[in-house]
Order: sequence, then structure tokens, then C-alpha cells
Amino acid sequence: MGLIDFMKDAGEKLFGKGQAQAAMTEMKAAPADPAKVAAANAAAGDAILDYVKAQNLSATGLTVTFDGATSTVSVFGVAPDQATKEKIVLCCGNVAGVAQVKDMMTVDQSAPESQYYTVVSGDTLSKISKQFYGDPNKYMKIFDANKPMLSDPNKIYPGQNLRIPPQ
Repeated sequence: MGLIDFMKDAGEKLFGKGQAQAAMTEMKAAPADPAKVAAANAAAGDAILDYVKAQNLSATGLTVTFDGATSTVSVFGVAPDQATKEKIVLCCGNVAGVAQVKDMMTVDQSAPESQYYTVVSGDTLSKISKQFYGDPNKYMKIFDANKPMLSDPNKIYPGQNLRIPPQ
């Protein structure tokens, strides 16, 4: 459990669609109205939760909240394993507009935690693999650890956070 930093301007653009977009537009128009702020935060939290579910990730009692004032997501629930927990946290953080994720999740079956790495310009999975494992050919381990968020090992972007599983 803890607070994980993300690049606020990088990631999936969920708040520009549907109900989340309408709520955010409304909040910007009347930022002093507590009811509209609460509605916008709830819509953003729901959009992030829908995105997590769209990645076929689930946890018992999975709940996602968003605080627009601090650009912080809080995620709660019990994941079946450490990898699923970490993927859910990454899904929540790799969303444009999210600067931090407060990980309040637990796991049914504990395992060693992965490290997180923020992609910078010029990075490839091979380069990251060499940095963490000493072998660029182990890039598929990183790719597999970040499925389903990654669909192609050649499609990573600066600002994206990745799971780097233990060797």
C-alpha cells in the first residue's frame, strides 16, 4: 500500500468521453459548486473503474475514487494475486489527468512486489530489460507483466508507468 506517482499529462484519455467529459466540463464551468465537483469526481472514478474492467482485471470489492483537486485516484479492493493488484494500480495511474494513485488494495495470495518504471523518450522494452535484468532479450518478461495494458512490445510511450517483475 502506498502512494505512487504518475505523469498527469500522459496516458489513456478517459475524461474526454461520455459522462466523465460532461461532468468535467460542468466542474470547470462552476468549480465552486460542491455538488458539481462531487459529480465530476464520481464520473471520473467511474470512468477509471470501467477502464480497469475493460482490461479484464477484477478484484473483490473493487472501488475507484478520484479527487480532481489533487488529481489523485484511490483504489480499494482485494485482488486475487500481486500481479493483478499491480496491474489495476497501473490502469488507474496510466490515465491522463491522474498524478498519483493511493493504493489501498490487498491481495489473497501475496508474492514479491514488482518495481515500477516510468518510460522516457528513447526507451524500448529491450533497453529497460537490459537496465533491470542485464539482458535486453528478457523484454518479453516486462511485456507479459504489463498485459493487457500493452498490446504490442513496440508501443510504449514517455510517461507511461510499467511493472518490472522481480527476476
